[in-house]
Amino acid sequence: MIIPAYNEAVGIADTVRSMVANDYLDLEVIVVDDGSSDGTADIVEQLGLPGVLVVRQANQGKPAALNHGIAVASADVLVLVDGDTVFEPDTVHHAVQPLRDPAVGAVAGNTKVGNRRGLLGRWQHIEYVQGFNLDRRMYDVLQCMPTVPGAIGAFRREALESVGGVSEDTLAEDTDLTMALCRAGWRVVYAEQARAWTEAPATLGALWRQRYRWCYGTMQAMWKHRHAVVERGAAGRFGRRALPYLLMFQVLLPMLAPVIDLMALYGLLFADRGAVLISYAGFLAVQLATTAYAFHLDRERFGPLWTLPLQQIVYRQVMYLVVIQSVVSAVLGSRLRWHKLARAGSAGSALETRTPVEPA
Repeated sequence: MIIPAYNEAVGIADTVRSMVANDYLDLEVIVVDDGSSDGTADIVEQLGLPGVLVVRQANQGKPAALNHGIAVASADVLVLVDGDTVFEPDTVHHAVQPLRDPAVGAVAGNTKVGNRRGLLGRWQHIEYVQGFNLDRRMYDVLQCMPTVPGAIGAFRREALESVGGVSEDTLAEDTDLTMALCRAGWRVVYAEQARAWTEAPATLGALWRQRYRWCYGTMQAMWKHRHAVVERGAAGRFGRRALPYLLMFQVLLPMLAPVIDLMALYGLLFADRGAVLISYAGFLAVQLATTAYAFHLDRERFGPLWTLPLQQIVYRQVMYLVVIQSVVSAVLGSRLRWHKLARAGSAGSALETRTPVEPA
């Protein structure tokens, strides 16, 4: 297990403890301190936990830290974990089981929002379940997974070496790596029971910065791997299935959505108000049904769904503006740097009080 860490003093102890507490035998935990200035490495060393190795390097960025950890690790199966993530006791077991199939090169885990108590946290919780995880189920069926999340991903060493490790070419190193694996012919699958609890941004400003980097980095990765659309075999299957979907639903439609919303507002004020309200009610009903189904699949309680109507009005607009800013920056050739989010160490707050819904 490789944990790249840069100034993660607030939550790194909980992260490492949760890794060591996993019920998987022969577990080696490597924390790569990427030039932290807050004593992250010292905190890990002071824990004195067995099987935990701390590796220090000058600040070079997350991809370099991951590659350093991969080089130090002795195992053929590697689990890459963000420094703000907490695992459940059986997470590693579920994450690595698909690698029994020699055709599988990587496994995407199930990322959960830990700090979901506030309104913004609930909105992100809904997005993770209804957006990210529901999409991963679809990608798994279509065999075109574009992203193994940085919070939890299990990899075969041979697969990582076949693509030259983690690239520094984009700001979405997890997406770039996954696309490279798909183009190299490796299967990438989803393990829904491999749950990892992560800390989501607690303010709109932090959320904006995170999603701006994600969106910009994803577009970089799409452009880098654009030739997959015309390639043969597994690479072509990935390119012709995943890339058009990403282009349509993560770039084009979000850019057009504000225009549609403005037309709806105009209709509400100056045209047939009844028709607009009926259309919006129908749209909201479809969203609610889809989200409820996603919550059912993830065995989540339906309580946060009461915030969905407000999410569609506020949160959705913020995400649209993030996409528009990212596209404008890409067109203008602006260089975006990595933004480090402030942490509160709340990744496991929901896990501590969680009572999962049993499957039907």
